[in-house]
Amino acid sequence: MTVALMWEARAVAGRGEDLLAWVRGQAIPGEPVRREILRAPQDRVLVITWWDAPYDAELPELPEPDGDLVSRAVHRWRFEQVDR
Repeated sequence: MTVALMWEARAVAGRGEDLLAWVRGQAIPGEPVRREILRAPQDRVLVITWWDAPYDAELPELPEPDGDLVSRAVHRWRFEQVDR
């Protein structure tokens, strides 16, 4: 089974590049099948990692950035692949 973990944060206004650099510098223990980093307006950054694991497996996730970098708590979601 493939599980996708999604991590999304919104930077403090004007600090989107800092948040993006912080995300790029974070190592994720283990080896996800795939990792993508995306950005959107309003200084938002999204990280999606894909894992070959059961849905309820304990998987490593990115931590919360320092409070002075983000404007709200990180949002996290978990999905399982249904079609290949």
